[in-house]
Amino acid sequence: MSLYHLSKLLYTLNRDDGAKARFRADATGFTADYRLTDEERTAVLDRDIGLLYVLGVNGQILMHFAALCEIEWSDYLQRMRDGVAKYGPVRAGIYAMTTGIDEKVAGA
Repeated sequence: MSLYHLSKLLYTLNRDDGAKARFRADATGFTADYRLTDEERTAVLDRDIGLLYVLGVNGQILMHFAALCEIEWSDYLQRMRDGVAKYGPVRAGIYAMTTGIDEKVAGA
């Protein structure tokens, strides 16, 4: 997984109007500039907020991408919930879900 590169792509889209224009004109070409897995690239190209969340994208970065994609706030939150239901627990990053932790570790 290349969470750093995925996050960098989304961060750049959030901050750079030129990047936004390039993404709108040729999203596939824009994503080619970043070292992403096929799953990550597909999530960006499909604007799949749920999968991006499960892959570990920080919510502060992800909410701006959702806005760029004209996704309403309440729908953005629901898409994250739906992503967990569809793809499983968050896999990486600060939101990684810790279900199934050994009780010894959890109690320490």
